[in-house]
Amino acid sequence: MMNKPSNILIAGGKTGGHLFPGIATAEAIKKLSPDSDILFVGTDAAFEVRTLEKYGFSHKSIYSKPIKSGNIFSKLFAMSIIFISLIQSLILIKTFKPDFVLGVGGFSSFAVVVAAWMLGIPCAIQEQNAFPGLTNRRLAGFVKTIFTSFEKTKGWINHPKVKYVGNPVREVSVAGSEDNLENEGLQTDKTTLLVTGGSQGAQSINMAFTDALALMDDTERFHILHQTGITDESLIQKKYADLKIKATVKSFFHNMPQLQKKADLAITRAGAGIISELCVHGLPAILIPFPHAADDHQTFNARALEAEGAAVMIKDGELNGETLKQALENLINDKNRLEQMSKKLKHLARPDAAKIIAGHILNSKDIKG
Repeated sequence: MMNKPSNILIAGGKTGGHLFPGIATAEAIKKLSPDSDILFVGTDAAFEVRTLEKYGFSHKSIYSKPIKSGNIFSKLFAMSIIFISLIQSLILIKTFKPDFVLGVGGFSSFAVVVAAWMLGIPCAIQEQNAFPGLTNRRLAGFVKTIFTSFEKTKGWINHPKVKYVGNPVREVSVAGSEDNLENEGLQTDKTTLLVTGGSQGAQSINMAFTDALALMDDTERFHILHQTGITDESLIQKKYADLKIKATVKSFFHNMPQLQKKADLAITRAGAGIISELCVHGLPAILIPFPHAADDHQTFNARALEAEGAAVMIKDGELNGETLKQALENLINDKNRLEQMSKKLKHLARPDAAKIIAGHILNSKDIKG
């Protein structure tokens, strides 16, 4: 336990890929220094607000939008947004008086970290992906430390500011979650398949997986846990009913760490957060990168695991019921391959990432006291 409680501000979020590493780091900070005060600053997105509320962390939102190139009017509008969010960030920082600011990516983190730099407050950024996001690439010059999740992060190999620590992973499910293992009805005599398109869901995965099941025999050997995203929940529930297949189908699982520990195979996008969780839990996966991710970073993530023989990748454009059925059967019918994939994933895991980042923050020489 650290001697001095600190005020820590964590900036960024909106999607689970940015938000959950921040939550994992916040949990690690509270373990090391229970009296420290933590404030998340991000967007007013419903997912972000509700998730932080469930985990019991304070949250403030600022006005921020993705900055896109374009004509002179677009650039002027972008500059006005940055100016507004910078003023809001300066006011928040003056009020909260953080000892340290950590940016976890997402456009809402930009102004907060820049404001901290302007006020001389120590700050760092945490990059989840093998290809750094635009916001973090721009913030790299404003911080003293860059925490990376991949050893060979594109553009930052041998960078003097980089500390390769891995991606922070939540250790436990959200406190008081309504989801629990008993409710999911996991059965040890069946192969448990965990299907997820991330916090927002993925229609291509939802449709291809149910189409694959329609082509397969003996689907009773599976226990299926399917996170659909809010948009497709009722549609996919109906598809399972039409196929007469029992499955646990929800828009979002708040107990994902528990489910990953119990699953035998995941079918998922290739965001950095899920990849880190797969490694920690040794959960083999079929990865379908989101084709419209910024700089195609999910493909970089998936290829990094596939190159190690730790996962199988299917491009979203090649995904359909038949290709997914083939990939599923190839893995499910080869227990030895699944075991080897699990071992390789665990070898790649960096389970202490959150603790390392938390320790750096709380022990920062720039924090006075």
